[in-house]
Amino acid sequence: MDTIIRKPGGTPDRGGPAQPLLLATGLRKHFPIPGGVLGRATKVVRAVDDLTLSVAKGETLGVVGESGCGKSTVARLLIRLIKPDLGSVVLDGDPVDEPHGITVNELRRQVQMVFQDSYASLNPRLTIVETIAFAPKAHGLPAADAKERSRDLLAKVGLEPNTFAERYPHELSGGQRQRVNIARALALRPRLVILDEAVSALDKSVEAQVLNMLVDLKSELDLTYLFISHDLNVVQYLSDRVMVMYLGKIVEIGAVEAIYGNPQHPYTRALLSARPSMDPRRRTQEAPIQGDPPNPIDPPSGCRFRTRCPFAEDVCARIEPPLADAGAQAVACHMRVAGSGHSKAATP
Repeated sequence: MDTIIRKPGGTPDRGGPAQPLLLATGLRKHFPIPGGVLGRATKVVRAVDDLTLSVAKGETLGVVGESGCGKSTVARLLIRLIKPDLGSVVLDGDPVDEPHGITVNELRRQVQMVFQDSYASLNPRLTIVETIAFAPKAHGLPAADAKERSRDLLAKVGLEPNTFAERYPHELSGGQRQRVNIARALALRPRLVILDEAVSALDKSVEAQVLNMLVDLKSELDLTYLFISHDLNVVQYLSDRVMVMYLGKIVEIGAVEAIYGNPQHPYTRALLSARPSMDPRRRTQEAPIQGDPPNPIDPPSGCRFRTRCPFAEDVCARIEPPLADAGAQAVACHMRVAGSGHSKAATP
């Protein structure tokens, strides 16, 4: 039996290729900090602030930014591991968790996630074949069919079923455990897979094998990826579009060729300049970006990057820059908005 587990009457592609597979609008998540009288929250951590993004069918959207910029929080909001304070998520035209939309359970049948910690993600008391088969059985697939699917997925991720099916997580290496996590994410036949730093804990040789495997699986199973990573080289290799985040906001988004070939935002340029070069003539002499990100409890007014930006002016402190089109990408910078009041902005 090779059943695709979906909502009765649902179709794999309702809106056609032009309709985004996933559309998130105005996502906001603030985490309260207790500390007032009787432990009442007096301040909040602004993890994600009014963020809007779309993921097209069949693409890989890479998400980059410094630690603490909100990348992982966005992933958890999209799959509803945490509930947003504001904002909505639409999956192929169906709003999530709304009266006339789909439930969170249906969202998770079609959107799965692979986490960074390969060992903590697995139940140490379940064998590998039981781990992968668990979700299909929970969603109604007979146990024998779920086990058969589990063994098939093990083969797809490069693990011999006869060798690995009855092993436990502690008997596997880090790379093998992450392959199991990828197989488990594919067990419900999802359309979108969110990979949150899924290869960052692997050594480079294993990382390359897993990345090539992800490329093959994407083509074979017609998948869409949201790929979160701090490794800019990996993101460039895997992604079709790239989204750059800073302190809970999108500062630049566009095609991978545009972002890496002609970055428009000062923060994006600084990130790319920080990449190590194999050419000894191009060694970095000084840090391309100074200081640490501001406290997300009390972010700067206006542009959140202005406290570290060499081009900051008065308008950057007074007005938050919109995410505006700048050729092949969209950029949130006053220098790229005609008539913004910045000395480097074009005249309208």
